[in-house]
Amino acid sequence: MSSPGTAAVVGCGVIGAAWAARMALSGIDVAVFDPDPGAEGLLADVTDNAVTAWRALGLPTDERGTIDIASSTAEAVRDAEFVQESVPERPELKATVLEAIESAARPETVIASSTSGIRPTLMQATMTHPDRLVVGHPFNPVYLLPLVEVVGGEQTAPTTIETAAAIYRGLGMRPLHVRVEIDAFIADRLLEAVWREALWLITDGVATTAEIDDAITYGFGLRWAQMGLFETYRVAGGAGGFRHFIEQFGPTLEWPWSRLTDTPAFTPELIDTIVAQSDRQSGGHDARELERIRDRNLVGFLKVLEANRWGAGTTLIEQRAARRRAGSAAHDEQSH
Repeated sequence: MSSPGTAAVVGCGVIGAAWAARMALSGIDVAVFDPDPGAEGLLADVTDNAVTAWRALGLPTDERGTIDIASSTAEAVRDAEFVQESVPERPELKATVLEAIESAARPETVIASSTSGIRPTLMQATMTHPDRLVVGHPFNPVYLLPLVEVVGGEQTAPTTIETAAAIYRGLGMRPLHVRVEIDAFIADRLLEAVWREALWLITDGVATTAEIDDAITYGFGLRWAQMGLFETYRVAGGAGGFRHFIEQFGPTLEWPWSRLTDTPAFTPELIDTIVAQSDRQSGGHDARELERIRDRNLVGFLKVLEANRWGAGTTLIEQRAARRRAGSAAHDEQSH
């Protein structure tokens, strides 16, 4: 299954809403359920952002699937060929929701969780059919960023991983199979290390939130967007390659440059400091405005990467080709 005709999203926060938008823009009919009365408004806002972003990328937005609001989890998943669970990161809540999904979904339906760190084996412990659960951890905004970490648990069937990866590819995404099950998977473990060091820089009075963000956005963040960590360092090694880089900079790892082995306590004082600095840094824009600014920048990055046939831009090339094939197939079917 490369692209299901119907899907369900259970949990419609920022991540769930963006999943629904990406699926619908990919031509899939989506049923969404969230008991929060504000979820429908959030879904509308996120979908509008997604449509704007896809149009800016030059991706088709007219022949999209429907998004229907269901009155319960059971109603949302009953006819779904694929389910993306996106409720808050509380194990007991996920267990309850997964039980409701299992009891109503078709036996062959793959269930994916958007969890950013809970190992699938833990979530499988209370499931009746644990073989069909897989983690599909996306990155915000889901409708623009192509990466999705795919993680199986001890009882996940290999075909479940294959099916989920194929579905994500059909959505124009880049599934990364995390072969070794580990808390927080790959990307969030890297982000956690940077986050922890940033908290120490604030705690020790070395830098503010704005200064830390400047260090990223004006410096290595631009490099990481198109080459990542290891390829960037390989380039830094010059003609000598990665071996030269390690010989030159490897010894610095023994210097006391970071405090990654410890975490500062989240005291009220630290929280107040971070909040005040962040308000000064970004308080002139509300959340929706910041999302639109972020999306416009990401669209520009993706277009440049596509033009250079590099990094995340290659997923756009593949996505356009898939949409053209789908359009041609639909045209041929109508002409017959």
